[in-house]
Formats: sequence, structure tokens, C-alpha cells
Amino acid sequence: MSARSPHGDVAVVIAARNEADRITATVAAATRLAGLVVVVDDGSRDATAVLAQRAGAVVMRHGRNRGKGAAMETGAEAVRLVDQTERRDQPRHLLFLDADLGDTAAQAGPLMDPVLAGTADMTIAVFAATVKLGGHGLVVGLSGAGIRRATGWQPRQPLNGQRCLTRAAFEAARPLAPGWGAETALTIDLLRQGLRITEVEVELAHRATGTGLRAQLHRAHQLTDVARALAVRR
Repeated sequence: MSARSPHGDVAVVIAARNEADRITATVAAATRLAGLVVVVDDGSRDATAVLAQRAGAVVMRHGRNRGKGAAMETGAEAVRLVDQTERRDQPRHLLFLDADLGDTAAQAGPLMDPVLAGTADMTIAVFAATVKLGGHGLVVGLSGAGIRRATGWQPRQPLNGQRCLTRAAFEAARPLAPGWGAETALTIDLLRQGLRITEVEVELAHRATGTGLRAQLHRAHQLTDVARALAVRR
């Protein structure tokens, strides 16, 4: 596990929905990286929010599921309010992590380094190890091709939600695209504004989405959201 001390200039934001089985481990690992961890419970029906708070996170709750983009914005706003309360001279950078990373979340530290060093405005994770995602390649292909057409750049893992970016970069991309289109749109919008994006290989791993009906519906929603985000940016 990472031997880093928590960094005070970075806040971790975790969007979570029905992740009671992994959120405790994810939050515990994230606290090794940053001095502030915010979990946005996006309409969970389980104990995600309670467990996240017990693990040490600041918890924000959506009464209903509002989607990934909205959860990211809620988390970033919570960080802004904490920064304001603490009267910080500079706003914290934002490290977005998925709720199902578990213990491996502690390995996300390399994503922060280029942002902290001032050599990148946003980093995108490339997982060193991959898992079979049961057809997920269709959505990845759509996102990657859309980013390439819009910007000329081809990311290796365009839908990866593990990203660190400056507060200025985040604000430059607002409002985020709805739902699962957030990451694709974020990449396009920042590149079009001339901001610097760097991919970083990390030893992270999350749950495979499988091939069942629920997984297929999830991918259908992703496909729709990504297609909408791309259509707006043609």
C-alpha cells in the first residue's frame, strides 16, 4: 500500500451508489492520500452513507439518483465550502475516485503528482491491470473515437473515472455533462480550452461489471449518456 502522507492540498471526491460492501475500504485507503475525503451518496438504498461517514469521510447525500456528473459537482461544491470555511489561500485540487476501488484506492497517489507539480491540469488513470468487462468495449470505443474526432487526441482509457485536476480546470469544464457522459465531456472541454492532460499508469482495480441484465442496462445507460455528451460537442 501507498506510504504517502495525506496531502493537504488535495481533496478526494467519491461518487457512490449502493456500495456498502466496498465503501469502507475505499474511504480508508483514500484517507492515506488526502486530508479531505468527500463521499457523495447518489441515492443509495443501502448503508453506503453511514459506512462512509464512519470511515471518516464527509458525506453528501442525493435523495434520488442524479447521475455521475451531478455527484461530481456536488462533491466539488462540498470541497469548496470546506476550503471557504478553512479560509484557504488556494483551493484544493480534486482527485475523483470510484467507490468500488477498495484497498487499491491507496495506489492513486501518482495521479496527483503532475497536478501538484504544475505540469498537468488534469491526469487520467490508466489501470496497469485490466479486468474483463463483459461488452463494455462498445462504450469505451464510442468515447475514445468521439474524443479523437473532437480534439485529435486518443486516450488509452477514455472512460476512466480516476482523475486529478486543479480547481481551475474543474471550473473551466462546468457544467459537467449529465450522467456517465461526464468523463468524456470533461476531456473534450479541457483539451479544447488548451489545458494539459496527462495519462498516468496506476495499480488500481475495480469491480468488473459482468454480463447479467443489470450490467447490460448499466452499459446501455452509459452508451446513451456518452452519445449525448458527444452530440452536444460536435
